[in-house]
Amino acid sequence: MKLGLMLGYWGAQPQDPIDLVLEAERLGFDSVWAAEAYGSDVFSPLCWIGARTSRIKLGTAVMQLSARTPACVAMTAATIDHLSQGRLILGVGVSGPQVVEGWYGQPFPKPLARTREYVSIVRRALAREAPLTNTGEHYPLPHPGGTGLGKPLKLIVHPRRARIPIYLGAEGPKNVALATEIADGWLPIFYSPYRHHLYAESLKDAKPGFEIACTVTVNVADDVNAALAPVRMALSFYIGGMGARDQNFHLNLIKRMGFEEEALRVQDLFLAGKRAEAIAAVPDALCDEISLCGPPARIRERLEAWKKSPVTTLLAATRDPAALRLLAESVA
Repeated sequence: MKLGLMLGYWGAQPQDPIDLVLEAERLGFDSVWAAEAYGSDVFSPLCWIGARTSRIKLGTAVMQLSARTPACVAMTAATIDHLSQGRLILGVGVSGPQVVEGWYGQPFPKPLARTREYVSIVRRALAREAPLTNTGEHYPLPHPGGTGLGKPLKLIVHPRRARIPIYLGAEGPKNVALATEIADGWLPIFYSPYRHHLYAESLKDAKPGFEIACTVTVNVADDVNAALAPVRMALSFYIGGMGARDQNFHLNLIKRMGFEEEALRVQDLFLAGKRAEAIAAVPDALCDEISLCGPPARIRERLEAWKKSPVTTLLAATRDPAALRLLAESVA
């Protein structure tokens, strides 16, 4: 199992993570990842990091499809991949209707079909085998309206790699299965190594070499309950606030994991404005299964379940250099 560093997206007060990234690179971490929601973007931090590192791979987890056209993503990917000497991993995902319609001002139709079409265009743009066209319903190229003067074009830059790895951020069973079909890897969220049977059917057609890069909060502390506090807080927000009452992909995932009654209670409390109670209602077992929290010996012990799981890269969500060193020593 490889190790990666998950930086996520910025909070209200941005911090330059370069010292942490340099330590991860020194320790032999395979990759570093940035994210985006409706704050910091996913590519700019990777450019900053890539210019100051030499080996560690640069991943997006995830780049939101609605933020950029497929052609723009192909241009950006080709550019960063050249500048970083072939270190980019392009993780993409549809996000959700709350962000797509509320922030980007775009509709949220047919996420699976849209993802398939989007990835296909990016692949073909980077391959440069012919001028780019697309007859799909979501991203027609050239545009069928407007002036009528649009014409098929080919990427001017010759990509360093014609096939930059693309990973798919996915939660639902059909989306995970789609990742095995059209992508080089899967970026799960809230994954439990004790319940990997939940994805057995979705992953059954995964090709050899298919990657699973999973974000895992790592918090080293003597008090396990205190160490789980940030996990509990994040889960309450995703279950209660990242989606509508009747359409919340994260809530649906937690239900499938066996915590339906608890998840619905968290959502009710969160939507009622009872944030503290919502946080307290998140099950300890759920928090513990999807994270690595507590004293070093406990983390080493629980890391064994991750090593035995299908996860190929553990993306450590932490800002603690000591946590990085603990993981590096334990995996080595």
